[in-house]
Amino acid sequence: MMTITVVLVLIILALLGAPLFTIIAAGAIYGFYIADIDLMVIGIELYRIAETPLLIALPLFTFTGYILSESKTSQRTLNLIQAIIGWMPGGLVIFAFLSSALFTAFTGASGVTIVALGALLYPALIKSGYTEKFSLGMVTTSGSLGLLLAPSLPLILYGVIAQQMDLEERFTINDLFIAGLIPTALMVIALSIYAVVKNREFNIATVAFDKTQLKKSIWDMRWELPMPLLLILGIYSGYFAISEAAAVVAIYILIIETLVYKEISLRKLIDIIRDSMAMVGSILLILAVSLALTNVFIDAEVPSKLFKIIQNNVDSKLGFLILLNIFLLFVGAILDIFSALVIIVPLILPVAASFGIHPVHLGIIFLANMQIGYMTPPVGINLFISSYRFKKPIADVYRASLPFVLVLLFVLIVITYVPSLSLFFM
Repeated sequence: MMTITVVLVLIILALLGAPLFTIIAAGAIYGFYIADIDLMVIGIELYRIAETPLLIALPLFTFTGYILSESKTSQRTLNLIQAIIGWMPGGLVIFAFLSSALFTAFTGASGVTIVALGALLYPALIKSGYTEKFSLGMVTTSGSLGLLLAPSLPLILYGVIAQQMDLEERFTINDLFIAGLIPTALMVIALSIYAVVKNREFNIATVAFDKTQLKKSIWDMRWELPMPLLLILGIYSGYFAISEAAAVVAIYILIIETLVYKEISLRKLIDIIRDSMAMVGSILLILAVSLALTNVFIDAEVPSKLFKIIQNNVDSKLGFLILLNIFLLFVGAILDIFSALVIIVPLILPVAASFGIHPVHLGIIFLANMQIGYMTPPVGINLFISSYRFKKPIADVYRASLPFVLVLLFVLIVITYVPSLSLFFM
C-alpha cells in the first residue's frame, strides 16, 4: 500500500511540473530504501556516468549545435540549396528535407530546425507555389529528420545507455552512425516522392540555373562546407574517435563563426556556452538518476517479469516488434526523446535481446519511433513548436502534418521488419 501511495504522489508531482530528475531520483531512493540497499549506489552511478569517455562528445556536439543555430548558417544553406537544385520541379522540397536532416543531426534538436531553418523554408515554399497547408506540414515534419544521422545526440545517448547494460551483442557508436544511413535515406526518399507526386498538378515555380549564383553560394559557405565532410570521413574511416571528432568540429565551428564570419559576438558566445551546458547538465543528471532507478528495476527483477508477461502473451519476434512500435509511438507522443531514452531503453533492451533483436537495430527502431512521436498528437512537441513559430492553430498543424506522418509510418514498418537495412554495413 505504501509503495502505491509513493508512486501516486510521484505521478502527481510530475503532472504538476516537478523536474523530471527529482521524480526519477525520488523513485530510485525509495526503491533502494525498501530493498535495504545503501544509497551510495546513486553516487556510484553519477561517477560511472562522469567517467564514460563517450560522454565527452555530448557537450561538444551540443555546443556546436547551439553555435550553428545562432549563426546565419541556415540562411546560407538555403541559398546553396536553391542555387543547386532550384531549377528542378520539386527540387526545393527534396533539398529542404536533406538540409533539415543534416541540420537536425548537427544541432541534436528538432525544435531548433523548425525555428531556425523552417522559418526560412516556409516562406520560400509558399513563394515557389506550394500550398500553405503543404508547406506547414513539410516544415513541421522535416524538423525531426536527422535523429538517425551522425552526430545526433540521441543516437550517442542510446549507445552510451546500451553499452552500460553488459549485453552479449557488442557494438560501437560508429556502428549506430552507419546503421542510421539507409533508414534516413529511405525516409527522405519516401517523403520526397510523396511531395513531388502531391504537387505535380500545381505550377510550382522554379528558378533558372545560374552558375554565378551557385559559385557565390558555395563561396559564402566555403568555411562551413568542409565540416560535414571532415566529420563523416573522420568517423567512418576510423581516423577519429567520436570524442576527437566532436572536439575538432567544435573548435572548427567556433573559429569560423566567431573569427571568420564574426556572427557570434563574445556576449552571445557566453550565452551559448551557458545555455548549451545547462542542457548537457540536465541530460547527464537525468541519465545518472535513471540508471540508478534501472538498478532498482533490475534488483526487483522487472525485466525478467516483463519478459515472462510478454513470453506468455507474445510467442514470436514479429508479435513483439508490433507491440514495440505501438508502445514506442505512444511514448514518443508523451515524453521528450532524452527522457524516453533513459527511462525506456534499459527496460526494453533485455527483452528485445531475448527475441534475438540486435541492439543496433533496436536503437534505429527506437529513434525512428521517437522521431515520428514528435509529430504525433496529443503532445508531439514539434506540433506545438510549429504552431507557435508560424502562428497557426494547432489543429491546422495536425492536419497538415498527417500525410507526412503516414509516409514515415510506412518507412518505419519497413525498417522495423527488414533489419538488414540497419545492419547492412555491420
